[in-house]
Amino acid sequence: MTVRDRDNKIEFFASCLAGFEAALADELRALRVRSIRPLKGGAAFLGRPIDAERVCLWSRVASRVTAVVGRVNAGDAELLYAGVYDLPWEDVLAPGASVAVRAFGTNAELRNTQFTALKVKDALCDRLRARTGERPNVSPHDADLLVDVRVRDRRATISVDLAGESLYHRTYFDGRDGEDAPLACARAAGMLVAAGAPARLAEGWGVLDPACDAGFAVCEAAGMAADAAPGLLRERWGFYGWARHDDDAWNDELARADERLERGLERLLANSSSEGPLGIPDPAHVRVVGLSTSSPAISRARAHLRNAGLRAVASVEAASLDDAAAVERRLAGVVSRCRADVAGGKEADVALPDGAAEGTSAPAVPALLVVNAAPIDRDEGDARAVAEEAAFMAAAKGAPAGSVFAAVGTRGFAGRFGVEPTCVQVTGVGRIEGTLEVFDQPPRALASITLPDAHGGADHVVEVNDEQAAQFAARLRKVARERRKWARCEGISCYRLYDADLPDYNAAIDVYEGAGASAGKTYVHVAEYQAPSSVDAEVARRRFDDVLAVVPVVLDVRPDHVFSKVRTRSKGGSQYQGAHRRSYVAYTEEAGLTLEIDLGGYLDTGIFLDHRVTRGMVGEEARGARFLNLFAYTGTATVHAAAGGAAETTTVDLSQTYLDWARRNMELNGFSGREHAFVRADVMEWIHAARRAREEFDLIFVDPPTFSNSKAMGKRTWDVQRDHVELLIGVSRLLARGGAAVFSCNLRTFKPDREQLERYGVEIEDMTADTIPHDFERNPRIHQCYLVRRA
Repeated sequence: MTVRDRDNKIEFFASCLAGFEAALADELRALRVRSIRPLKGGAAFLGRPIDAERVCLWSRVASRVTAVVGRVNAGDAELLYAGVYDLPWEDVLAPGASVAVRAFGTNAELRNTQFTALKVKDALCDRLRARTGERPNVSPHDADLLVDVRVRDRRATISVDLAGESLYHRTYFDGRDGEDAPLACARAAGMLVAAGAPARLAEGWGVLDPACDAGFAVCEAAGMAADAAPGLLRERWGFYGWARHDDDAWNDELARADERLERGLERLLANSSSEGPLGIPDPAHVRVVGLSTSSPAISRARAHLRNAGLRAVASVEAASLDDAAAVERRLAGVVSRCRADVAGGKEADVALPDGAAEGTSAPAVPALLVVNAAPIDRDEGDARAVAEEAAFMAAAKGAPAGSVFAAVGTRGFAGRFGVEPTCVQVTGVGRIEGTLEVFDQPPRALASITLPDAHGGADHVVEVNDEQAAQFAARLRKVARERRKWARCEGISCYRLYDADLPDYNAAIDVYEGAGASAGKTYVHVAEYQAPSSVDAEVARRRFDDVLAVVPVVLDVRPDHVFSKVRTRSKGGSQYQGAHRRSYVAYTEEAGLTLEIDLGGYLDTGIFLDHRVTRGMVGEEARGARFLNLFAYTGTATVHAAAGGAAETTTVDLSQTYLDWARRNMELNGFSGREHAFVRADVMEWIHAARRAREEFDLIFVDPPTFSNSKAMGKRTWDVQRDHVELLIGVSRLLARGGAAVFSCNLRTFKPDREQLERYGVEIEDMTADTIPHDFERNPRIHQCYLVRRA
């Protein structure tokens, strides 16, 4: 039926996230699996069917477990068909079970995985019809047994997937968990296993995650502490359609898992005040703790623990960096008392669960495992990421002697720890690639600066890479006092606060006061200017980290409300570089108008703050006008024109994303109807068409990108210096008698070709100085602005 050795054991393969192969092998040994061979992407092992099913039930590191049916010639489609047909499928597929086939890999003859899967399915079905007289049901999306085909060179390995759904998809997930949740959980679990968490928890250690986010590491650690099988609550398995599955043996395995969990919970909650595993955790006894400054993150983490039936086993608490030290001391005290009970002959909270590392001696002093599993979608330069890393470093410094520290994320900690990790491993590939590190020594002392509390409370000690960050903090505090006072007097809700005032701290910092659904909240957007080649990249990164560490404290803004991006020209020089991160939509106000901003998903937020005065001018001139907005972006100028009384508006942009955004901005302010048109088009082509249609407008706003090579433009590119004459000639021909256009661009070296424009009857007047807002006076070349008329 399947590939077996001389002892009639079946060959299995447990796959895992790249980089966790060694951790998986250790886990398999703890599960009493034999003949383990760590391989790239997982580990092979030999055993009985119930051994593989036990791995499915208990493994936290494996993503799937497959049983190898055979290896066949895949030189071409016919050879593949013949080889698969010869496999004993009547001994593989359970009677009445449905089947599906998926294929991976190609070769010179098998270049399409769907075709490969089809050939395997045909061979399998034909074999079963010939041997049993019945053709199995094929169910591509909901099969009882999934056949896995891996083509490599001229061979194909044919296996059956015993897991079904990925083992990384925990039963404690809920509707708030996105597509990255299984991978995030896998990274957290792999980190814990690599750091020896199962055995350490069995020995009485504590686990502290000082920046727990959604609580995956906390939930996995709680399961380890309670000796809970991660698959215990799963209702469906891939091996239910496997002919070798034995219901009685499986039910016995489940019963043992139930008993282990019951004993584990009884052990952990014996002296606790918690009312059962779903009760509120007792801080005096709980040994797994997660901390966060984010209320939504705390809610998600607690929900995960509740869904897993482990709410009382771990505590997820709201704690700032200053509060975390007290929590850590409390946790160390719990561990100390726990170990004292053991030393005095009491069983107390500690007893080795089944499968743990019996015989392992506990350290002589209380110890913690301090962990940090960075969320997959968290950008390494964002202020929340920096705050979470700072929380991990602070907890590592404050941990009792003998503690161990483990982290997995985009950036490594070795440089900041100043000691060599005992384990370092690259994990994952592509966008989920990260570094796993385990340290058995605390980090070296970092520099720190003391910052006053914004409300007159106790001072804040902030760890930084360079004490010169105190100069940046002082400058930011000074300019914030002046700018906030000015903004209140002028009724301005979003403004530039800092613009590379100090050359070593080369960033732009903008403040957005919330409005509408975001009322009462303050957001900060920090954009790092690309450092010149003369500045070492690592030095620039450390300085920017210091900026992000200082900003939340000085401005008294939650770290998760501080967003950061690096301003670099994207490949090809496109106007808007996607930040490849999750959107964070909020709302702010300008001149009494509510506008949508996205602080996370794009390089820019949806409002060009330097055009505040310009948009005000548009609104003042718009009464009764036919208004046209070209290169409209999110339509903020259109909103001002509509609010100013424009008779009709036309908003033109090549991006449907931005047009939809513009429409939402208009609707937020009550502007809808046929008099407000939104057109997706190449602006230059649209102008030519509008001229042929003899359309006219009284007021036009034109704010083109400096450069664009959008795919939607075909082979054309856009360069504002090269193409502005053609653009402004076309715009001037759309102006009604007495009409005017406002033309702006951000190219610092831009020079209008006045001679050419005059030749074609276009008048252009520089009004840049009148359009630079107070908060951009340090950078008067932020844009150039002109009034355009037809002579």
